[in-house]
Amino acid sequence: MNIETTPLAGLLILTPRRFSDERGYFSESWNRRTLAGHGIEAEFVQDNHSMSEAVGTIRGLHAQTPPHVQTKLVRCGRGCVFDVAVDARTGSPTRGQWFGVELSAENGRQLLIPGGFLHGFVTRAPHSELIYKCSDFYAPDCEASVRFDDPDLAIDWGLGNTSPVLSAKDETAGRFATFDSGVPWAGDVS
Repeated sequence: MNIETTPLAGLLILTPRRFSDERGYFSESWNRRTLAGHGIEAEFVQDNHSMSEAVGTIRGLHAQTPPHVQTKLVRCGRGCVFDVAVDARTGSPTRGQWFGVELSAENGRQLLIPGGFLHGFVTRAPHSELIYKCSDFYAPDCEASVRFDDPDLAIDWGLGNTSPVLSAKDETAGRFATFDSGVPWAGDVS
């Protein structure tokens, strides 16, 4: 497992080792013992799987607030997405900053997103599938969202002239300036 840090403390890129032969490949996408050996402790309780038909589909920016904050381990099982995490932790020196990385079935990369971050992605290939582990169960009363095009965040989704495909919920999401993740900055966690 290759583990890369990002400019946002606690947000990590994980790339599992692949064992390839004439049949294809095998990789271990998650192993509690391996990650614990790198100081990563996450108790996952739910796996989610989404499929987006069209290129330019944006899902996000989403988070869950206390008491059901979620750490997520996100990977692309089919197609390709540009995956984005925004630091929304109260008091964090990087609050409001975002980081994005391409996740695809081909590159095998995963993004480990700590609680207190917003998460979203845009599809770069049709029929893209995102598979992710969550450290807490879905709790609709704790669900929160921020506009993907919030000018305070200025995320470059790489859409070019493509109009985004959005859900009604994401079209009416709030602004980052009024969002409170409920998760305090706990110091340097990198």
